Amino acid sequence: MPRLRICALALSLLLPAPIAAAAAADADPVVAAPAGSVRGVAERDVRIFRGIPYAQAPVGERRWRPPAAAADWDGVRDASQFGAACMQPKPRAGNIYAGSLPAMSEDCLSLNVWAPENAKNAPVFVWIHGGSLMSGSGAEPLYDGSALARRGIVVVTINYRLGMFGYFAHPALSAEASDHVSGNYGLLDQIAALQWVKRNIGAFGGNAANVTVAGESAGALSVMYLMTAPAARGLFAKAVAQSAYMVSAPALRDRVNGMVPAEEQGSDLAAKLGATDLAALRALPAETIADKVPTTGYFPFPAIDGKTVPRQLVDSFDRGEQAPVPILAGFNSGEIRSLRFLLPKPPADAAAYEAAVRAGYGEFADMFLARYPAKNIDESMLAATRDAMYGWTAERLVSDQAAAGKGAYFYLFDHGYPATQEWNLHAFHASELPYVFGTASRTPPLWPKIPDTLAERKLSEAMGDYWASFAATGKPQAKGWPDWPDYADDRGFLHFADTPRAGHNLFPGTAALHEAVVCRRRAAGDIAWNWNVGIIAPSLPPKAEGCQ
Repeated sequence: MPRLRICALALSLLLPAPIAAAAAADADPVVAAPAGSVRGVAERDVRIFRGIPYAQAPVGERRWRPPAAAADWDGVRDASQFGAACMQPKPRAGNIYAGSLPAMSEDCLSLNVWAPENAKNAPVFVWIHGGSLMSGSGAEPLYDGSALARRGIVVVTINYRLGMFGYFAHPALSAEASDHVSGNYGLLDQIAALQWVKRNIGAFGGNAANVTVAGESAGALSVMYLMTAPAARGLFAKAVAQSAYMVSAPALRDRVNGMVPAEEQGSDLAAKLGATDLAALRALPAETIADKVPTTGYFPFPAIDGKTVPRQLVDSFDRGEQAPVPILAGFNSGEIRSLRFLLPKPPADAAAYEAAVRAGYGEFADMFLARYPAKNIDESMLAATRDAMYGWTAERLVSDQAAAGKGAYFYLFDHGYPATQEWNLHAFHASELPYVFGTASRTPPLWPKIPDTLAERKLSEAMGDYWASFAATGKPQAKGWPDWPDYADDRGFLHFADTPRAGHNLFPGTAALHEAVVCRRRAAGDIAWNWNVGIIAPSLPPKAEGCQ
């Protein structure tokens, strides 16, 4: 405990209550940032500042508009408590990811900072939470930045608008906007948060020129969109994408890749909510939107608007338009074990499985069946969806950045422990997070409990060291553990099982198979590439120029 905190504690025992409270407040860290002064709390050797607004409240007429910078303030703002979580539906019963959240509100555009004591020009790690763009918060205990901050980096977690609040497009919204587009408000929030970091993080001891943007699942999806968003260029120097998915997105107005245009989706949603115009939409109580929208079939997603999202992610990367930054990206071996809603109903038997695969994959069916055989349908379906979504995306990212001459570090998280093995959740989606953040004791209530053993602590220490060193230098290293080979070195990767192990050429030929399928679908122009994998894959389009 810092000496000032000890002194304050001693004073609290000797002085009258009002004077003791004042003494304790004086011991709390105060930072004078360009936006205004904030008073946080000190925990051991880390200074924590919570609930700092980075944009105006998107309420009333500001609902479904781009974020506006928060006004600077006078005096010292209390930053000891987390801000409200953004509006979201109540979690489903039995959800292993559901934990406690702060109170929800539309007024939720805040961020949190963990800074090492006496930090000066430290690397900055900005974390974007996952949750399918529908749920989550930067305040979740799983994302507590203390352990990473003790490795010498400044950690920032952010809130951004979710669900209909964050990704709702509508012709009337586009008509009233100066750039004639709508949607992507959550992504614009993330950009606004990075702009705030650029302006203010130096006051907390961070280096605004050495920012890593990082996220998992929908947070990693967001990282990819930030890498291709013109307005985000120059706001970060490195990227981390954990379990990203480079799936097709709807266009704002055109019908492409078999997807309904985002504005048309928005018009349909407004009708289901009984709102006939923007005034009625903006008058809807936030709680009504949060509770009712999930029952309509609406799914939030970025829209290709030609502005913030210029084109499909895969097209932007093919053109070399993404941010030229080092990347650390990977996926988990059991991604789909906790996401079985992504799987179709299994076929009746092996013959039906093979017939469906042959109908969908045509000339690639033998390659598919060699990797995902009919002899174990459940495991094959889990692996095929994992590889088509998460594995292909991660390898696509590191391959593209390596080709651009940037550091590219690929991983497979393949670690299990007794509770995950008992529940058939080995290396499930997001299970790497408590190891990266060092928060094994702060997982949600239904999360398979991580045993407090030396081996588990060592794995967490290694992963935290790799991630922190990547944020610092662009090269992940951990003292006492293997060097992490660059993907450019014969498709190098790091395998996190019981301990980290370096390897080369993970799952040979698998990424190439899924790349070939995606290439054909892109060329056809009327087929999505997402979770329509395996037995529900549409018939493979004919070979096109540039595709296998």
